[in-house]
Amino acid sequence: MKRLLWIVAVIVVVGAAVSALAFSRSVPHRPDVTATPEMVQRGEALVRAGDCISCHTVPGQPAYAGGREFDLGSMGKLYSPNITPDRETGIGAWSDDDFRAAMQLGVAKGGVHLYPAFPYASFTLLSDDDVLAIKAYLFSLKPVHSIPPQDAMVFPYNQRWLMAYWGWLFDSNKRLASDPQQSADWNRGRYLVEALGHCQECHTPRNFLQGLKRSEAYAGAVQQKWKAYDISSDKESGIGNWTDEALEAYLATGFAPDHGPAGGPMAEAISNSLHYLPTQDIHAMVVYLRTVKPVASAVPTRAAATAGGHDAQLALGRQVYARECANCHRRNGEGTQSPDEALKGDDTVADPQAINLTQVVLYGSTLDTANGRVNMLGFGRGLTNAEVAAVVNYTGQTLAGHSADLTPEEVAARR
Repeated sequence: MKRLLWIVAVIVVVGAAVSALAFSRSVPHRPDVTATPEMVQRGEALVRAGDCISCHTVPGQPAYAGGREFDLGSMGKLYSPNITPDRETGIGAWSDDDFRAAMQLGVAKGGVHLYPAFPYASFTLLSDDDVLAIKAYLFSLKPVHSIPPQDAMVFPYNQRWLMAYWGWLFDSNKRLASDPQQSADWNRGRYLVEALGHCQECHTPRNFLQGLKRSEAYAGAVQQKWKAYDISSDKESGIGNWTDEALEAYLATGFAPDHGPAGGPMAEAISNSLHYLPTQDIHAMVVYLRTVKPVASAVPTRAAATAGGHDAQLALGRQVYARECANCHRRNGEGTQSPDEALKGDDTVADPQAINLTQVVLYGSTLDTANGRVNMLGFGRGLTNAEVAAVVNYTGQTLAGHSADLTPEEVAARR
Protein backbone atom coordinates (compact mmCIF):
# COMPACT_ATOMS: atom_id res chain seq x y z
CA MET A 1 0.00 0.00 0.00
CA LYS A 2 2.84 2.38 0.88
CA ARG A 3 4.54 1.68 -2.47
CA LEU A 4 1.29 2.40 -4.32
CA LEU A 5 0.96 5.73 -2.51
CA TRP A 6 4.52 6.64 -3.50
CA ILE A 7 3.78 5.81 -7.16
CA VAL A 8 0.62 7.95 -7.08
CA ALA A 9 2.55 10.79 -5.44
CA VAL A 10 5.29 10.65 -8.10
CA ILE A 11 2.67 10.68 -10.89
CA VAL A 12 0.95 13.69 -9.33
CA VAL A 13 4.21 15.59 -8.88
CA VAL A 14 5.44 14.81 -12.42
CA GLY A 15 2.03 15.68 -13.85
CA ALA A 16 1.99 18.98 -12.00
CA ALA A 17 5.51 19.78 -13.23
CA VAL A 18 4.59 18.98 -16.83
CA SER A 19 1.44 21.09 -16.51
CA ALA A 20 3.43 24.00 -15.12
CA LEU A 21 5.90 23.80 -18.00
CA ALA A 22 3.16 23.45 -20.61
CA PHE A 23 1.10 26.39 -19.38
CA SER A 24 3.96 28.72 -18.41
CA ARG A 25 5.58 29.01 -21.83
CA SER A 26 5.64 32.57 -23.10
CA VAL A 27 7.66 34.78 -25.41
CA PRO A 28 10.06 37.31 -23.89
CA HIS A 29 8.42 40.73 -23.74
CA ARG A 30 9.53 43.27 -26.29
CA PRO A 31 8.09 46.71 -27.03
CA ASP A 32 6.13 46.92 -30.26
CA VAL A 33 8.22 48.07 -33.20
CA THR A 34 7.07 50.63 -35.76
CA ALA A 35 6.59 49.00 -39.13
CA THR A 36 8.57 50.52 -41.97
CA PRO A 37 7.78 50.29 -45.70
CA GLU A 38 10.72 47.91 -46.02
CA MET A 39 9.27 45.63 -43.32
CA VAL A 40 5.90 45.60 -45.04
CA GLN A 41 7.47 44.76 -48.39
CA ARG A 42 9.53 41.96 -46.89
CA GLY A 43 6.51 40.73 -44.98
CA GLU A 44 4.50 40.47 -48.17
CA ALA A 45 7.15 38.19 -49.68
CA LEU A 46 7.23 36.09 -46.50
CA VAL A 47 3.45 35.76 -46.32
CA ARG A 48 3.38 34.65 -49.93
CA ALA A 49 6.24 32.16 -49.39
CA GLY A 50 4.40 30.81 -46.33
CA ASP A 51 1.20 30.40 -48.38
CA CYS A 52 -0.90 32.01 -45.66
CA ILE A 53 -3.64 32.91 -48.12
CA SER A 54 -4.53 29.30 -48.92
CA CYS A 55 -5.56 28.43 -45.37
CA HIS A 56 -6.99 31.77 -44.31
CA THR A 57 -9.15 32.49 -47.35
CA VAL A 58 -12.41 30.99 -48.58
CA PRO A 59 -12.45 31.02 -52.40
CA GLY A 60 -14.47 33.98 -53.59
CA GLN A 61 -14.31 35.74 -50.21
CA PRO A 62 -11.96 38.52 -49.01
CA ALA A 63 -8.35 37.44 -48.65
CA TYR A 64 -7.14 36.46 -45.17
CA ALA A 65 -10.64 36.84 -43.65
CA GLY A 66 -10.64 33.21 -42.51
CA GLY A 67 -13.46 30.71 -42.51
CA ARG A 68 -11.85 27.94 -44.53
CA GLU A 69 -13.02 24.54 -43.35
CA PHE A 70 -10.64 21.78 -42.29
CA ASP A 71 -12.39 18.43 -41.98
CA LEU A 72 -10.46 16.33 -39.47
CA GLY A 73 -12.70 13.30 -39.75
CA SER A 74 -13.64 11.74 -36.43
CA MET A 75 -12.02 14.63 -34.54
CA GLY A 76 -14.38 17.21 -36.00
CA LYS A 77 -14.02 20.37 -38.07
CA LEU A 78 -11.93 23.51 -37.74
CA TYR A 79 -12.30 26.89 -39.43
CA SER A 80 -9.36 29.19 -40.00
CA PRO A 81 -9.42 32.56 -38.19
CA ASN A 82 -9.58 36.04 -39.65
CA ILE A 83 -6.03 37.45 -39.80
CA THR A 84 -6.87 40.84 -41.30
CA PRO A 85 -6.24 43.85 -39.00
CA ASP A 86 -9.90 44.20 -38.01
CA ARG A 87 -9.82 44.98 -34.29
CA GLU A 88 -13.01 43.11 -33.42
CA THR A 89 -12.92 39.96 -35.56
CA GLY A 90 -9.31 39.85 -36.74
CA ILE A 91 -5.89 40.50 -35.23
CA GLY A 92 -5.95 44.30 -35.29
CA ALA A 93 -5.73 44.54 -31.48
CA TRP A 94 -2.77 42.16 -31.22
CA SER A 95 0.61 43.36 -29.96
CA ASP A 96 3.91 42.11 -31.35
CA ASP A 97 4.16 39.80 -28.32
CA ASP A 98 0.69 38.41 -29.07
CA PHE A 99 1.64 37.69 -32.65
CA ARG A 100 4.98 36.11 -31.76
CA ALA A 101 3.26 33.89 -29.16
CA ALA A 102 0.85 32.62 -31.81
CA MET A 103 3.56 31.97 -34.38
CA GLN A 104 6.11 30.47 -32.00
CA LEU A 105 4.04 28.85 -29.24
CA GLY A 106 0.59 28.34 -30.73
CA VAL A 107 -1.03 30.65 -28.15
CA ALA A 108 -3.33 33.39 -29.44
CA LYS A 109 -4.18 36.67 -27.74
CA GLY A 110 -5.89 36.04 -24.43
CA GLY A 111 -4.09 32.74 -23.86
CA VAL A 112 -6.20 30.73 -26.31
CA HIS A 113 -4.32 27.61 -27.35
CA LEU A 114 -4.34 27.00 -31.09
CA TYR A 115 -4.79 23.64 -32.77
CA PRO A 116 -1.75 22.34 -34.68
CA ALA A 117 -3.70 22.68 -37.93
CA PHE A 118 -2.00 26.07 -37.67
CA PRO A 119 1.61 24.97 -38.28
CA TYR A 120 3.22 26.85 -35.40
CA ALA A 121 5.52 23.87 -34.75
CA SER A 122 7.16 24.84 -38.06
CA PHE A 123 6.68 28.61 -37.83
CA THR A 124 8.47 28.60 -34.47
CA LEU A 125 11.67 28.15 -36.50
CA LEU A 126 11.23 31.60 -38.11
CA SER A 127 13.39 34.45 -36.95
CA ASP A 128 11.77 37.13 -34.80
CA ASP A 129 12.48 39.71 -37.49
CA ASP A 130 10.63 37.66 -40.09
CA VAL A 131 7.68 37.08 -37.75
CA LEU A 132 7.35 40.82 -37.15
CA ALA A 133 7.68 41.54 -40.88
CA ILE A 134 4.78 39.14 -41.50
CA LYS A 135 2.73 41.01 -38.90
CA ALA A 136 3.66 44.34 -40.48
CA TYR A 137 2.34 43.20 -43.85
CA LEU A 138 -0.89 41.75 -42.45
CA PHE A 139 -1.50 44.99 -40.55
CA SER A 140 -1.07 46.94 -43.78
CA LEU A 141 -4.08 45.18 -45.32
CA LYS A 142 -7.64 46.48 -45.36
CA PRO A 143 -9.49 45.30 -42.24
CA VAL A 144 -12.30 42.85 -42.97
CA HIS A 145 -15.06 42.42 -40.40
CA SER A 146 -15.72 38.70 -40.67
CA ILE A 147 -16.49 36.05 -38.07
CA PRO A 148 -15.63 32.51 -39.21
CA PRO A 149 -17.98 29.64 -38.27
CA GLN A 150 -17.55 28.08 -34.86
CA ASP A 151 -15.21 25.10 -34.67
CA ALA A 152 -17.04 21.78 -34.39
CA MET A 153 -14.53 19.52 -32.63
CA VAL A 154 -15.80 16.50 -30.71
CA PHE A 155 -14.83 15.57 -27.15
CA PRO A 156 -12.05 15.43 -26.01
CA TYR A 157 -10.56 17.35 -28.96
CA ASN A 158 -12.79 20.34 -28.21
CA GLN A 159 -10.83 20.92 -25.00
CA ARG A 160 -8.39 23.53 -26.25
CA TRP A 161 -6.39 23.57 -23.03
CA LEU A 162 -5.08 20.13 -23.97
CA MET A 163 -3.17 21.81 -26.80
CA ALA A 164 -0.82 23.25 -24.15
CA TYR A 165 0.51 19.74 -23.62
CA TRP A 166 0.69 19.15 -27.38
CA GLY A 167 2.81 22.26 -27.77
CA TRP A 168 5.09 21.23 -24.93
CA LEU A 169 5.60 17.83 -26.61
CA PHE A 170 5.98 18.84 -30.26
CA ASP A 171 6.82 22.54 -30.51
CA SER A 172 10.54 23.14 -30.04
CA ASN A 173 10.16 26.91 -29.53
CA LYS A 174 13.55 27.34 -31.16
CA ARG A 175 14.64 29.53 -34.05
CA LEU A 176 16.39 27.81 -36.96
CA ALA A 177 20.12 28.48 -36.91
CA SER A 178 22.32 28.35 -40.01
CA ASP A 179 24.73 25.45 -40.37
CA PRO A 180 28.20 26.85 -41.13
CA GLN A 181 29.22 23.50 -42.60
CA GLN A 182 26.64 23.85 -45.37
CA SER A 183 26.33 26.18 -48.36
CA ALA A 184 24.27 29.36 -48.44
CA ASP A 185 21.84 27.67 -50.85
CA TRP A 186 21.41 24.69 -48.51
CA ASN A 187 20.73 26.93 -45.51
CA ARG A 188 18.29 29.07 -47.46
CA GLY A 189 16.56 25.97 -48.77
CA ARG A 190 16.24 24.48 -45.29
CA TYR A 191 14.71 27.72 -44.00
CA LEU A 192 12.16 27.72 -46.82
CA VAL A 193 11.33 24.02 -46.58
CA GLU A 194 11.41 23.48 -42.81
CA ALA A 195 10.20 26.82 -41.47
CA LEU A 196 8.51 29.22 -43.87
CA GLY A 197 7.12 26.68 -46.34
CA HIS A 198 6.31 24.19 -43.51
CA CYS A 199 6.49 21.32 -46.03
CA GLN A 200 6.63 18.64 -43.35
CA GLU A 201 3.16 19.57 -42.15
CA CYS A 202 1.70 17.87 -45.23
CA HIS A 203 4.45 15.52 -46.40
CA THR A 204 5.35 13.85 -43.08
CA PRO A 205 3.08 11.25 -41.42
CA ARG A 206 1.78 11.87 -37.91
CA ASN A 207 1.62 9.78 -34.76
CA PHE A 208 -1.53 9.07 -32.74
CA LEU A 209 -1.17 12.46 -31.00
CA GLN A 210 -0.94 14.19 -34.40
CA GLY A 211 2.71 15.08 -33.88
CA LEU A 212 5.04 14.71 -36.85
CA LYS A 213 6.95 11.42 -37.10
CA ARG A 214 10.39 12.95 -37.49
CA SER A 215 11.92 9.53 -38.21
CA GLU A 216 9.76 9.41 -41.36
CA ALA A 217 10.30 13.00 -42.44
CA TYR A 218 8.87 13.77 -45.88
CA ALA A 219 7.82 10.14 -46.49
CA GLY A 220 4.34 11.18 -47.59
CA ALA A 221 0.95 11.32 -45.90
CA VAL A 222 -2.75 11.62 -46.67
CA GLN A 223 -4.15 15.02 -45.73
CA GLN A 224 -7.74 16.17 -46.24
CA LYS A 225 -8.30 13.10 -48.48
CA TRP A 226 -5.38 14.10 -50.74
CA LYS A 227 -2.03 12.34 -50.86
CA ALA A 228 1.03 14.47 -50.20
CA TYR A 229 3.74 12.46 -51.94
CA ASP A 230 7.03 11.20 -50.57
CA ILE A 231 9.53 14.00 -51.21
CA SER A 232 12.47 12.41 -49.45
CA SER A 233 15.45 11.42 -51.57
CA ASP A 234 14.20 7.83 -51.83
CA LYS A 235 14.72 6.65 -55.41
CA GLU A 236 11.58 4.52 -55.65
CA SER A 237 8.79 6.34 -53.85
CA GLY A 238 10.46 9.74 -53.40
CA ILE A 239 12.23 12.26 -55.61
CA GLY A 240 15.58 10.50 -55.76
CA ASN A 241 15.25 9.81 -59.48
CA TRP A 242 13.96 13.27 -60.41
CA THR A 243 16.41 15.57 -62.14
CA ASP A 244 17.11 18.98 -60.64
CA GLU A 245 15.53 20.57 -63.70
CA ALA A 246 12.32 18.56 -63.26
CA LEU A 247 12.08 19.37 -59.56
CA GLU A 248 12.65 23.07 -60.09
CA ALA A 249 10.14 23.16 -62.94
CA TYR A 250 7.53 21.33 -60.85
CA LEU A 251 7.94 23.61 -57.83
CA ALA A 252 7.94 26.79 -59.90
CA THR A 253 5.22 25.96 -62.43
CA GLY A 254 3.37 22.89 -61.18
CA PHE A 255 4.42 20.78 -64.14
CA ALA A 256 7.41 18.65 -65.09
CA PRO A 257 7.75 16.44 -68.18
CA ASP A 258 7.23 12.75 -67.38
CA HIS A 259 5.79 13.63 -63.98
CA GLY A 260 2.60 15.43 -64.92
CA PRO A 261 0.90 18.48 -63.38
CA ALA A 262 0.33 19.20 -59.71
CA GLY A 263 -3.20 18.83 -58.43
CA GLY A 264 -5.30 19.61 -55.38
CA PRO A 265 -3.58 21.30 -52.40
CA MET A 266 -0.16 21.13 -54.09
CA ALA A 267 -1.49 22.95 -57.13
CA GLU A 268 -2.97 25.55 -54.78
CA ALA A 269 0.35 25.96 -52.97
CA ILE A 270 2.15 26.44 -56.28
CA SER A 271 -0.42 28.91 -57.62
CA ASN A 272 -0.57 30.97 -54.41
CA SER A 273 3.00 30.66 -53.18
CA LEU A 274 5.80 28.78 -54.94
CA HIS A 275 4.88 30.30 -58.29
CA TYR A 276 6.03 33.68 -56.93
CA LEU A 277 9.34 32.65 -55.37
CA PRO A 278 12.58 33.85 -56.97
CA THR A 279 14.35 31.26 -59.11
CA GLN A 280 17.22 31.16 -56.63
CA ASP A 281 14.85 30.23 -53.81
CA ILE A 282 13.37 27.37 -55.82
CA HIS A 283 16.89 26.15 -56.56
CA ALA A 284 17.79 26.40 -52.87
CA MET A 285 14.79 24.26 -51.92
CA VAL A 286 15.92 21.57 -54.34
CA VAL A 287 19.48 21.73 -52.96
CA TYR A 288 18.14 21.08 -49.47
CA LEU A 289 15.62 18.39 -50.46
CA ARG A 290 18.42 16.46 -52.14
CA THR A 291 19.98 15.95 -48.69
CA VAL A 292 16.82 14.75 -46.95
CA LYS A 293 17.22 11.18 -45.73
CA PRO A 294 15.60 8.67 -48.10
CA VAL A 295 12.49 7.12 -46.59
CA ALA A 296 10.20 4.71 -48.41
CA SER A 297 6.66 6.05 -48.74
CA ALA A 298 4.77 5.98 -45.47
CA VAL A 299 1.47 5.73 -47.36
CA PRO A 300 0.79 2.01 -47.84
CA THR A 301 0.07 0.82 -51.36
CA ARG A 302 -2.67 -1.65 -52.03
CA ALA A 303 -1.70 -5.20 -52.86
CA ALA A 304 -1.47 -5.77 -56.60
CA ALA A 305 -4.59 -7.37 -57.97
CA THR A 306 -4.96 -9.27 -61.18
CA ALA A 307 -6.82 -7.68 -64.02
CA GLY A 308 -8.98 -10.74 -64.37
CA GLY A 309 -12.56 -10.25 -63.26
CA HIS A 310 -12.44 -6.53 -64.01
CA ASP A 311 -13.22 -6.78 -67.71
CA ALA A 312 -16.74 -5.40 -67.31
CA GLN A 313 -15.54 -2.54 -65.11
CA LEU A 314 -12.73 -1.66 -67.50
CA ALA A 315 -15.20 -1.66 -70.37
CA LEU A 316 -17.34 0.83 -68.42
CA GLY A 317 -14.22 2.88 -67.67
CA ARG A 318 -13.32 2.94 -71.36
CA GLN A 319 -16.78 4.31 -72.17
CA VAL A 320 -16.61 7.00 -69.48
CA TYR A 321 -13.08 8.00 -70.52
CA ALA A 322 -14.10 8.29 -74.18
CA ARG A 323 -17.15 10.36 -73.26
CA GLU A 324 -15.72 12.66 -70.58
CA CYS A 325 -11.91 12.63 -70.78
CA ALA A 326 -10.59 11.96 -74.27
CA ASN A 327 -11.54 15.36 -75.65
CA CYS A 328 -8.85 17.05 -73.51
CA HIS A 329 -6.50 14.20 -72.64
CA ARG A 330 -6.73 12.13 -75.84
CA ARG A 331 -7.14 8.39 -75.72
CA ASN A 332 -3.40 7.93 -75.26
CA GLY A 333 -3.17 10.48 -72.42
CA GLU A 334 -0.89 12.93 -74.23
CA GLY A 335 -3.17 15.95 -74.02
CA THR A 336 -4.59 18.01 -76.87
CA GLN A 337 -3.62 21.65 -76.29
CA SER A 338 -1.25 21.95 -73.32
CA PRO A 339 1.43 19.79 -71.65
CA ASP A 340 -0.53 20.30 -68.44
CA GLU A 341 -3.24 18.05 -69.88
CA ALA A 342 -0.87 15.11 -70.31
CA LEU A 343 -1.66 12.05 -68.22
CA LYS A 344 1.12 9.78 -69.42
CA GLY A 345 3.91 9.74 -66.85
CA ASP A 346 1.73 11.56 -64.32
CA ASP A 347 2.55 10.42 -60.79
CA THR A 348 -1.11 10.86 -59.88
CA VAL A 349 -2.12 8.33 -62.52
CA ALA A 350 0.73 6.01 -61.56
CA ASP A 351 -0.32 5.86 -57.89
CA PRO A 352 -1.86 2.39 -57.37
CA GLN A 353 -4.06 3.78 -54.60
CA ALA A 354 -5.39 6.43 -56.99
CA ILE A 355 -6.02 8.75 -54.04
CA ASN A 356 -5.44 12.03 -55.85
CA LEU A 357 -6.77 10.80 -59.18
CA THR A 358 -10.07 9.99 -57.47
CA GLN A 359 -10.21 13.47 -55.93
CA VAL A 360 -9.39 15.14 -59.24
CA VAL A 361 -12.13 13.20 -61.05
CA LEU A 362 -14.61 14.01 -58.28
CA TYR A 363 -13.78 17.65 -57.62
CA GLY A 364 -11.42 18.86 -60.32
CA SER A 365 -8.26 20.90 -59.87
CA THR A 366 -6.94 24.34 -60.77
CA LEU A 367 -3.40 25.42 -61.56
CA ASP A 368 -2.10 28.87 -62.50
CA THR A 369 0.48 28.58 -65.28
CA ALA A 370 2.51 30.93 -67.47
CA ASN A 371 -0.20 30.46 -70.09
CA GLY A 372 -3.04 31.28 -67.74
CA ARG A 373 -5.24 29.26 -65.44
CA VAL A 374 -5.73 25.59 -66.28
CA ASN A 375 -8.95 24.08 -64.96
CA MET A 376 -9.80 20.41 -64.67
CA LEU A 377 -13.53 20.12 -64.14
CA GLY A 378 -14.90 17.85 -61.44
CA PHE A 379 -17.33 15.12 -62.42
CA GLY A 380 -18.51 14.12 -58.95
CA ARG A 381 -22.05 15.28 -59.52
CA GLY A 382 -22.42 13.76 -62.94
CA LEU A 383 -20.83 10.36 -62.40
CA THR A 384 -21.90 7.55 -60.11
CA ASN A 385 -19.46 5.93 -57.72
CA ALA A 386 -19.27 2.94 -60.04
CA GLU A 387 -18.44 5.17 -63.01
CA VAL A 388 -15.76 7.06 -61.08
CA ALA A 389 -14.18 3.80 -59.93
CA ALA A 390 -14.32 2.44 -63.47
CA VAL A 391 -12.73 5.44 -65.17
CA VAL A 392 -10.02 5.73 -62.52
CA ASN A 393 -9.18 2.04 -62.88
CA TYR A 394 -9.23 2.22 -66.65
CA THR A 395 -6.92 5.25 -66.67
CA GLY A 396 -4.44 3.60 -64.31
CA GLN A 397 -4.52 0.30 -66.17
CA THR A 398 -4.19 1.85 -69.63
CA LEU A 399 -1.72 4.67 -68.98
CA ALA A 400 0.29 3.40 -66.00
CA GLY A 401 -0.04 -0.37 -66.21
CA HIS A 402 -1.09 -0.99 -62.62
CA SER A 403 -3.93 -3.29 -61.66
CA ALA A 404 -7.44 -1.92 -61.46
CA ASP A 405 -9.13 -2.55 -58.10
CA LEU A 406 -10.72 0.68 -56.83
CA THR A 407 -14.28 -0.09 -55.74
CA PRO A 408 -17.42 2.07 -55.77
CA GLU A 409 -17.49 1.76 -51.97
CA GLU A 410 -14.01 3.30 -51.74
CA VAL A 411 -15.10 6.14 -54.01
CA ALA A 412 -18.07 6.78 -51.74
CA ALA A 413 -15.74 6.98 -48.75
CA ARG A 414 -13.51 9.47 -50.56
CA ARG A 415 -16.31 11.84 -51.44
